[in-house]
Amino acid sequence: MAGSKYAYVKSFELPDPLLPNTFLVARLDGHGFHRFADEHGFIKPNDTKALELMDHAAQNVMQEYSDIMLAFGESDEYSFLFRKSCTLYNRRATKIVTTITSLFTSSYVMLWPRYFPDKPLKYPPSFDGRLVIYPSEKEVRDYFSWRQTDTHINNLYNTVFWALVQEGGQTTTQAHEILRGTISSQKHEILHSRFDINYNTLPARFRKGSVVVRQEIPPPQLSISEADPLPSGESASSAEATLHIRSKKQSKKKPEYEISVVHVDIIKDAFWLEHPNILTA
Repeated sequence: MAGSKYAYVKSFELPDPLLPNTFLVARLDGHGFHRFADEHGFIKPNDTKALELMDHAAQNVMQEYSDIMLAFGESDEYSFLFRKSCTLYNRRATKIVTTITSLFTSSYVMLWPRYFPDKPLKYPPSFDGRLVIYPSEKEVRDYFSWRQTDTHINNLYNTVFWALVQEGGQTTTQAHEILRGTISSQKHEILHSRFDINYNTLPARFRKGSVVVRQEIPPPQLSISEADPLPSGESASSAEATLHIRSKKQSKKKPEYEISVVHVDIIKDAFWLEHPNILTA
């Protein structure tokens, strides 16, 4: 930046570095998405294409930033977990959250025609973002448990609410009144007795949200049959030794990963035991 007599104004910018060696979670929320969903005719209670679009935008963000180890999405919200050792943008809070939010938003707009080819955008969507630091694995797991629990609570309510409106002939006001003060078991009973719907058989995407993970791609397994033809006079045991050397060289290569979207339980231990690198990388 060229020096000038006006450069002093930069001294008013406050540094905002985040604590080192802590987990970072960026959470993005759709701004005014109730109106956005209505204006663009999203299917209620869940629009699969809209959810797939959110997932795709999240995958774009994870593809761009290798420090993101996990993402979780529900409705118009996505959370991104950064590894403890992350030094992205020198851990400047505003730089990280604004860049992640803008990339997610621009991806959402760019990908919109792929998922809604017959519905042009009526106005640009927007997302707000916040960044929170967590000191240990416990808080990280509790955070994602909180978001998945919230997914279940919201989806169960919305599923019953829209069944009452769309199939039960209730107004939205009447549906809210029917559900006022009900607990989970009572909502399940309404779905089952009045609409013959077993909530537990609904798509896991709706009930559990979307989990975006980096999955290691296993290296191809070499076999003697794939080895180069034996030179004249070379024994099979020699070929096996060559194959062993190749295998050792292959094992030294950095592992390759693919970014996958799954719809699984992340509250219990099984998921975290299956993906230990999320918290230890």
